[in-house]
Amino acid sequence: MVGRLKAFSDMGHRVDLLTYSMGEDVVLPGVRILRIPQLPGIRKVKIGPSFTKIPLDTCLLLKSVVWLLRNRYDLIHTHEEAGFWGTALSRIFRIPHIYDMHSSLPQQLRNFQFSDSRLLIAVFQKLERWVLTYSDRVITICPDLYEHVRTLLPRKGSVLVENVVDYGMIFGEEDRSSEITRSLQLEGRRVVLYTGTFESYQGLDLLILGAEKVVSKIPSVVFLMVGGHPGQVASYRKKVSERGLDDHFLFTGQVLPQQVGSYIRCADVLASPRIQGTNTPLKIYAYLRSGVPVVATRLWTHTQVLNDDVAVLTDPTPEAFAEGILTALQDRTRSKKLGSRARKLAEKKFSYHVYQEKLHRAIQEATGAGV
Repeated sequence: MVGRLKAFSDMGHRVDLLTYSMGEDVVLPGVRILRIPQLPGIRKVKIGPSFTKIPLDTCLLLKSVVWLLRNRYDLIHTHEEAGFWGTALSRIFRIPHIYDMHSSLPQQLRNFQFSDSRLLIAVFQKLERWVLTYSDRVITICPDLYEHVRTLLPRKGSVLVENVVDYGMIFGEEDRSSEITRSLQLEGRRVVLYTGTFESYQGLDLLILGAEKVVSKIPSVVFLMVGGHPGQVASYRKKVSERGLDDHFLFTGQVLPQQVGSYIRCADVLASPRIQGTNTPLKIYAYLRSGVPVVATRLWTHTQVLNDDVAVLTDPTPEAFAEGILTALQDRTRSKKLGSRARKLAEKKFSYHVYQEKLHRAIQEATGAGV
C-alpha cells in the first residue's frame, strides 16, 4: 500500500492512513499515519489469515468510526478485510468507497490452509460479493483478480492497477551492488537470485531440488536467497545442507525493501519458482524493469504478465526449472534479448506514470469527479 500512498501524495491528495501499531512510518507530503494502540502480546502479524488479526481489526474498526465522526472525508479507500467495514461505513457516512482488492479472501482461507470449513468459506464468499457489489469502485492488482470480479459481477468490473511501485521509487536507493558483491564474495561466480517471502507456495523447495543439476553443469554458480524470517531461513539452510549444497547457497535474511534493487544488480538470473497461487508476485515488476533474465514457472500466477518473449518459462518441476536456469546462464544472446524485451514491456505497461493514471481514473469513477 505504500505505492498507493506515494501516488496519492504526488497527485496532491491529503491522506489519513489508519493502520496497525507495527511497522515504521513513511514520510510523504500530505500523508498522516494514524496507528491503533499496541496490543499486549502482539508484536507481528503473519501473511494471510490469522486469529491475531481479529483484535487488531476490531481496534482498527473502532478507530475508523472515531475519525469519520471527527473529520469530513471525500473518499474511503480500504484494503483486504478492511473492505468489510469500509463498505458499511461508506454507506452510513455517505462517503464514496474504493475497495483495493489484493486477493480473494475466500481463496486465502484455502491457499494458506487456514480452514477447509465450507461454512466459513461460504460466509467469506458472501461477504466478498457484498463488498464488491456496494463499493463505488473496485481496484484489482492482477488479471486473475480482474477476471474474478468480472465473473462475479459482469456489470461492475474493476480498474486493474498492478502493484508496480517498489520502495526504491518511493525512498530512492543507493546502489550498493559493488559492496554486496565484495562482502558476499560473489566475484567470479554466476549468481541466481531469489527475493521475496519464504512461504511454501513460493516454491523454494523446487529451486533447491533443481540446484544440484545446475551446480553439476556450472560449478561457479551461487544461489543468493534474499528474504525470509529467521526460522524459515534456518529450515531452508538445513535442506540445502542435507543435499550438500552449502557452498552454493547464500541466505541474507530480510533486507530493507529499498536495498533489493542492489541485490538484483548483482544477479545473472532472477528466479521465481512459485508453485501455487494466482496473484502475480510483486517482485516480477521489479524483475522486468531490471533487464536481468527471469526464470519462472509456467503457471497462471506468472503467465498473466510474463510470456516466452520476456522470460524463460518452465514446467513447475525441479528438473525443468534447473534446465531453465541453465538456459538463462549459458545462452547469453537469448538472455540479453529477453532482458531487453522485458524492460521495454515494463516501460510500456508497468511504469509509474501508467500507475498514476489508473489510480486517478479509479478515484474519478468512484467519486464522479476528481477529488
